[in-house]
Amino acid sequence: MSGPLTHATRGVVAPLEPLAPEAYRDLVRQALAEDVGSGDITTRATVDPAQRARAVLLAKSRCVLAGLDVAFEAFRQLDPDVAIDVRHRDGDRCEPGTEVAEVRGRADALLTAERVALNYLQRMTGTATMARTFVDAAAGRIIVLDTRKTTPLLRALEKYAVRAGGATNHRIGLYDAILIKDNHIRLAGGVEAAVRRTRTLSPGLPVEIEAQSLEQVDDALAAGAELILLDNLSTPDIIEAVRRCQGRARTEISGGVTVSRLPELAATGADFVSVGALTHSAPAADISFEIEPA
Repeated sequence: MSGPLTHATRGVVAPLEPLAPEAYRDLVRQALAEDVGSGDITTRATVDPAQRARAVLLAKSRCVLAGLDVAFEAFRQLDPDVAIDVRHRDGDRCEPGTEVAEVRGRADALLTAERVALNYLQRMTGTATMARTFVDAAAGRIIVLDTRKTTPLLRALEKYAVRAGGATNHRIGLYDAILIKDNHIRLAGGVEAAVRRTRTLSPGLPVEIEAQSLEQVDDALAAGAELILLDNLSTPDIIEAVRRCQGRARTEISGGVTVSRLPELAATGADFVSVGALTHSAPAADISFEIEPA
């Protein structure tokens, strides 16, 4: 299968490629502009511009890191000469009390950039932590995927955080993989018509079709789908669907997926399980910024 799933392998966490600065540099600039506005009046009133400071990013909850480069970018944009000592990297597990990194630079710049840096780091680390929780529960028996249920304009960052947690990206957008859902099928006039039109327009891409019943699984198989999305099926129906698809199509479970249910779903023999919660419901990690005069 082409696209983001190509290198997905059960139980194997692929090496984490760093985010390109182009993915976050402008986002950080806009976030700083939103927060600072005409100026940080509190810091301006209380901190001497010549003051230097040392600060530590401190994990206060058990977490899996993601977003360090994005956080560091906030400090660098306000103090290009900031010095950063990285003690842990994205993808690392941290226990409460872990010093993630030390930052040294102008005190006013560190204080002004603090909230933007933490907002990105806490959110991305929260996503990575949730992703690792699901991957651990899967225990190598099924591949955990994310979805397109991301924060608008933050997809690249959130999907990177998913990878940092050891899960696998599904579609990055509407342009890189075919997924025919129930609305497409209704508007196209049926499964066969939808697949025929898709293969005419994009002959080189494999086709994934959503199925909400065993009958729809059979329709998708008859149409030649390479991947079938089993949407909100019961566990017995998932097992039967996997049996019918064996050797003919791969299967992806979606809907009603929780960490507690994941071992049961992994035992069905399906290839993938997609979890929208990785990006739309992950709680922010508890990371603090402790600063002192240098």
